[in-house]
Amino acid sequence: MNGRPLSAVERWYWWCDQVSPLNVVSRVSVRGELPPRLVRAALDALQRRHPLLGLRIETDADGNDPVWVPTTRRIPLRYVTGGDWVREVDETELAEAVPWRLGPLIRATLLDRDGEHDLLLTLPHCVADGTTALSLARECLELAAKIERGDPLPLPSRLPPSPEDVMPARNLGSAGEQRRADQQRRDADEIARLRPSRFEPSAAVPMASRRTRFLHRELDGAQLGAVAEACRREGTTVHGLLAAALARAAGESGHVAIGSPVDFRAELVPPVAADEAGTYVATIPTFVDCDVPLWDAARAASADLARRKERGEHFDLVGFVAGSGLKSMADAEPIMRFMEESGPINLCLSNLGRFDVPDVVGRWRVRGSQFVAGLSVNGYVVATVNTSHGRLFWNCAYIEDAVPEARAAALADRCLDAVRAACGGESC
Repeated sequence: MNGRPLSAVERWYWWCDQVSPLNVVSRVSVRGELPPRLVRAALDALQRRHPLLGLRIETDADGNDPVWVPTTRRIPLRYVTGGDWVREVDETELAEAVPWRLGPLIRATLLDRDGEHDLLLTLPHCVADGTTALSLARECLELAAKIERGDPLPLPSRLPPSPEDVMPARNLGSAGEQRRADQQRRDADEIARLRPSRFEPSAAVPMASRRTRFLHRELDGAQLGAVAEACRREGTTVHGLLAAALARAAGESGHVAIGSPVDFRAELVPPVAADEAGTYVATIPTFVDCDVPLWDAARAASADLARRKERGEHFDLVGFVAGSGLKSMADAEPIMRFMEESGPINLCLSNLGRFDVPDVVGRWRVRGSQFVAGLSVNGYVVATVNTSHGRLFWNCAYIEDAVPEARAAALADRCLDAVRAACGGESC
């Protein structure tokens, strides 16, 4: 087979996706006439712009040694009259895997509701994280505007590099191995000392039977402004407050482990731009103390995450995956079982922070830009968060049956209720 082999990180997410769909979905709401033929042209331009979107995955006869190879298929576009974007994401986009053997590893859905549209882009995690999914949705609308005006289209970008090939020097070779060993010892000592609780499922669900569902919540502009002002006043970050509130919603007392995916594009050598397709996140644990006041827990969580990022712990995880020598699904399954049974992180908060999407693109008004992430075998609950158009979007994904819908709704509502209360009440 000819083609660039999947990186270790890409392979891991590809294996997870084969056990249970592991998709990332972006949604943008567009007001104004948006004909499907124009979206079709914009998707074709998007595919030409990003080489990764013109590939499929090919393996040997045993399903191993995956490599990227070209595909001749266009990005599939499904047109739906009426419909609700939350239901489409919940029932279809998170449930159905993108066919990696055929490619391309992206599909699009356009919902039309009498002059209002929702554009959904769905990609497997092996080619996209939340930043990629939202960047591609924004770029698709920008390309549609260029095509409509007759403007020149941007030139193709490069095929993105493998994360492990462009990590900082301190994380490579024997020095990187020593850093990872030191970090594993620190984590083991901290877990033994704090004995953080894991998020326990309501029922056991076999990994191959897992199905991601999600609930949508958001904070309006006034509430978001109050949250930002309160966090400045209290000397913490919005992420720290959300992590502390999520931990309290999940656990009654003691320490609760929260995983925080970290975008490391800017730290690579050379850096990878935010608008380049690919998956460039790794999860860092934070052990939140639920026995102290909320703002104290928020400050501690924020400071702990900052220290871990400064130490480069996110690269330690990438280095571990790259150095583990996993070659097949059979190699990966013991790691998946360990994560399921003993891994400290099965409750995550994936917060992109502020993600800029213009309120006007071409002749369209744009709002509601947000993302949702599937789970597969990587935990039981993940809250995906971003701030766009002056609102904070909070989407809570969870594993069906392992987490009943009522429990997931209570978790999301308790978390956001605690945030609102800490920042001045229901209306903030």
